[in-house]
Amino acid sequence: MKAIQIIEPSKVKVVEIEKPCVGAGEIMVKLHYVGFCGSDLNTFLGRNPMVKLPVIPGHEVGAVIEAVGEGVPEGLKPGMTVTLNPYTNCGTCASCRNGRVNACQYNETLGVQRNGVMCEYAVVPWQKVIPAEGISPRDCALIEPMSVGFHAVSRGAVQDGEYVMVIGCGMVGMGAVVRAALRGAIVIAVDVDDDKLALAQKAGATYAINSMAEDVHVRMQEITSGYGADVVIEAVGNPVTYVMAVNEVGFTGRVVCIGYAKSDVSFQTKLFVQKELDIRGSRNAMPGDFRAVINYLKSGNCPIEPFVSRIITPEETAEALNDWAAAPGKVFRILAKF
Repeated sequence: MKAIQIIEPSKVKVVEIEKPCVGAGEIMVKLHYVGFCGSDLNTFLGRNPMVKLPVIPGHEVGAVIEAVGEGVPEGLKPGMTVTLNPYTNCGTCASCRNGRVNACQYNETLGVQRNGVMCEYAVVPWQKVIPAEGISPRDCALIEPMSVGFHAVSRGAVQDGEYVMVIGCGMVGMGAVVRAALRGAIVIAVDVDDDKLALAQKAGATYAINSMAEDVHVRMQEITSGYGADVVIEAVGNPVTYVMAVNEVGFTGRVVCIGYAKSDVSFQTKLFVQKELDIRGSRNAMPGDFRAVINYLKSGNCPIEPFVSRIITPEETAEALNDWAAAPGKVFRILAKF
């Protein structure tokens, strides 16, 4: 069967691999759409230290169940539209013992620490299959990245009426915008691209700040009457935006960190103490976050079409990734269609 494989930095090709067989407790899915996320782009660019090349990327999935093995619950049947939970958990580390399996110390995400599913068929344990009836396979490929943003809002314990600043309006940040707005928060979206900011407002943000064109601190003080944000969600992974998050959160506020900064970040640590901040990491997503995104997509309130920047054939992958690398601010999601 056909698969996309990143061979080495800047080199990707379509390869033929053996079609898997379904075993007991497993489900075979037919992949229809698989999204490229930022980790896949970093792998292509040689900037992902967690990946061992060559690797098949892909963990943002829109699929249909092809076959089920023995011992699979009756509710999972061929023909069902599904997405996948792409993470593993060991069950014995501190995170798993505490019930936070999304942050397993030994997690292996599809397409990162192990081969992903940018291929025609895949076999996975039935527990990793998430039904998404009523949602198209194309739109199912958006569920996982949005769920990461949903999880960050849960980590921030966002409440009705709070000011929530979301820095970075890619797919993950957009998920945070949506979830915070659904919880009744006043969402302030920050990005460097006006198109993304406009879409963030369609998705629920009350305010939009272009950090390249405006003084972020001045605008935040105006919007929050001088108090700063109750919660700041950092969804970029840049030293500048990490410092911005700590500077713009109000006293006794919460900072939620999703993005991985590629270099060390220098903070005025006195702000941690003076503001008595809660600084929280947010990794991956929990099953409940997936379900919440599915319910949101089913509501029909999601401006979904602009989220899909481009649909490509496997053979167009190199061109698409090079185009994305040249203009990263203009891309939400590129989907490979099988």
